[in-house]
Amino acid sequence: MTMQLLDPLIDSAGFAPASTDAADLRRAFGRFPSGVAALGAVVDGVKTGMVASSFSVGISFDPPMVMFSAQNSSSTWPVLRTSPRIGISILGEGHAEACYQLASRQGDRFAGLGTLETTGGALFVTDSALLLDCEIVAETPTGDHCVILLEVKSLKVDADRAPLVYHGSKMRQLAP
Repeated sequence: MTMQLLDPLIDSAGFAPASTDAADLRRAFGRFPSGVAALGAVVDGVKTGMVASSFSVGISFDPPMVMFSAQNSSSTWPVLRTSPRIGISILGEGHAEACYQLASRQGDRFAGLGTLETTGGALFVTDSALLLDCEIVAETPTGDHCVILLEVKSLKVDADRAPLVYHGSKMRQLAP
């Protein structure tokens, strides 16, 4: 028996061509839960930061490396990348509002937030689940983003704080 396909673009296994619509892709990619990373540094005396939900750990263990991607249209990444050290804060439960504030394109992203700065200029959000002091190793252009590889130079873990999770276009907390 031959199966007839109602939509010629959908194959027999139910796959359709990937959409080129960013909103469609965000919804699809949003099905994968991820931690939320705030990247920060003090550049020319100004606290500079951004949020990345594309953050990934365990890229390498020797040396320890992590990565994320930044949109080519970002006005923050070109400034942040000039810092010799970048602080990565894996935001913890209770940081949902801070995450939205740090992702905002208007105002002081760090207003009212507890921060910690290293002598190398890395900037962190206090009460995060994990803090990573990093140096940029490589940047690779990839479509409308750039993938950035960073080497972890030092870290601080808060084993008692659960991470904030981004899933389905919402900030969520892990349940015990």
